[in-house]
Amino acid sequence: MRGKTAKGLSMFLSAAMIMSIFAACGKSNDSKESASPAAGSSTAPSASTEASKAPAEDLTPIKFSFFSEDPNPNWNNMQDEVGKVLTEKTGVTLQAEFAVGDPQQKVALIASSGDYPDLISAKQDVSKLVDAGAVLDLTDLIDKYAPNIKKVLGDQISHARYSNEDKGIYAIPSYDGIGQKYFTAGGGFELQHAVVKELGYPKIRTVTDFENAIKAYKDKHPTVDGKPTIGLTLNADDWHMYISVTNPAFLATGGPDDGEYYINPQTYEAQYHFTRPEEKEYFKWLNHMNDIGLLDKESFTQKYDQYKAKIATGRVLGLIDQDWDYGDGEKALKAAGKFDLGYGHYPVTVSDKYEDHSFQSTGFSGGSGVSISKNCKDPVRAIKFLDYLASDEGQVLMFWGIEGKHYTVENGVRTVIPAVNDRKINDASNFAKESGIGNYNLLSAHYGDGVKDPSGNYYTTNFPEQIVAGYNDVEKEVLKAYGATNYGTWKDLFPSEDKFPVKPWGASWNIPISADSDLGVIEQKLKDITWKRIPEMIMAKPDQFDKLWDAYMAELDKSGVKKANELRTEAIKQRLELWK
Repeated sequence: MRGKTAKGLSMFLSAAMIMSIFAACGKSNDSKESASPAAGSSTAPSASTEASKAPAEDLTPIKFSFFSEDPNPNWNNMQDEVGKVLTEKTGVTLQAEFAVGDPQQKVALIASSGDYPDLISAKQDVSKLVDAGAVLDLTDLIDKYAPNIKKVLGDQISHARYSNEDKGIYAIPSYDGIGQKYFTAGGGFELQHAVVKELGYPKIRTVTDFENAIKAYKDKHPTVDGKPTIGLTLNADDWHMYISVTNPAFLATGGPDDGEYYINPQTYEAQYHFTRPEEKEYFKWLNHMNDIGLLDKESFTQKYDQYKAKIATGRVLGLIDQDWDYGDGEKALKAAGKFDLGYGHYPVTVSDKYEDHSFQSTGFSGGSGVSISKNCKDPVRAIKFLDYLASDEGQVLMFWGIEGKHYTVENGVRTVIPAVNDRKINDASNFAKESGIGNYNLLSAHYGDGVKDPSGNYYTTNFPEQIVAGYNDVEKEVLKAYGATNYGTWKDLFPSEDKFPVKPWGASWNIPISADSDLGVIEQKLKDITWKRIPEMIMAKPDQFDKLWDAYMAELDKSGVKKANELRTEAIKQRLELWK
């Protein structure tokens, strides 16, 4: 899962791991802001009643099969409150399957099988489906039957096109909201509130600051409920390796989230980011944390459920992750009233000469979204369903829920009902399963956080007042102590997007690359090497680190890393040409 950070995805991710993903996915918490759909304002253009609602003319019940690379533990077969309304409005229900294990392998199996679900969310692996001829070019379907999708994408529709050679639209972008503005941080380095409170709110800016805080608190509290306190644990189970182990290396050394590459902002040349000398220092620091007993010895052997369960015990002081990834563990702590054991987000880098680029904007990246397969039983009904989700009515339903049940409108202002807000925060999983809010966000094109609908209300509930209303007293206390006075959220602690230029290529990680292409084959080799060597080096004796690092660099070189850099650079430049 990429960017957004899964990239948060920043974008994570179904919105259920914020989404709880949700991410958005992040995309990675690749946090980004782009110009809004019309003239750069934060308010969406007015829509006609027809374009705004446009329910499907045919409401005959129909069931579409659906596969998603992202997990969604809160899926309730559309028997939740929002899902029932969606079926009432469109006649559609989804028989959904979510990836278990390696999602890329699952998509490869689907592509080779010839047995395609009606709808598929394959993220960057859509290239496998395109190569197999498994998915439809949606250009004509959008033009004829999807006025709301056309309205939302507007002049950004070129960002949905596949390539310079094939300008078809094979997925409706859904992981990146048009006009997106991020108001809080979900990534960075995390510390329990209890740690910073007891230590008098020390400066947390470098890995040394982070390490010293963990060590000082752990020395005072060696056990929690009779079990050893854990300084720092990582989540390296399958694709989570990206989020918790490898992506932080570029963020901690002043790079934005471009997947496995650092892109030179002047020349657009790509470099496999692990070959940057500064990243060696980051992994050497993790090796040091292991050597002094502050890194969890099970970091590279534990499964995802074990990772979350460990967090839920309250004995893990530090994390390097995205909130949608560790969120279930933290929610368990909050449900038990252990608010001091929740986590804050800090923009930690290897040294203070670097700045965290989490919020550097990619503009509207397009890319990942929902495809309609060539086997779809009724492509017109499918595109009309996705178009309803993109309507103003559909977006409010997805993000806010049902008027009178989940929110009220007084004097034209839409407000989440307080009891509902409490459940969203403190009983999130059960609430999502019952309400459906958050379960459908990644199914179609939509506006991003910070964009207002024609009524003057935000399309989503992620805006400063609502975010702050969701904080408990401990979170507010810690944020105040660290001077979060702009939005009053964790974003205030990070360098603002205004400090960085918008990346004209969007994000490298969401450029579709065929797995069978020269670049795809080389990148798989590089990934296999990296995922083996990085844990090995972190867990090694310190006097072996340099030797192992040199061997790792030599192995990358032998496996074609220079060729990968050249091919990825070419892909970046093709993206720039496509988006002209």
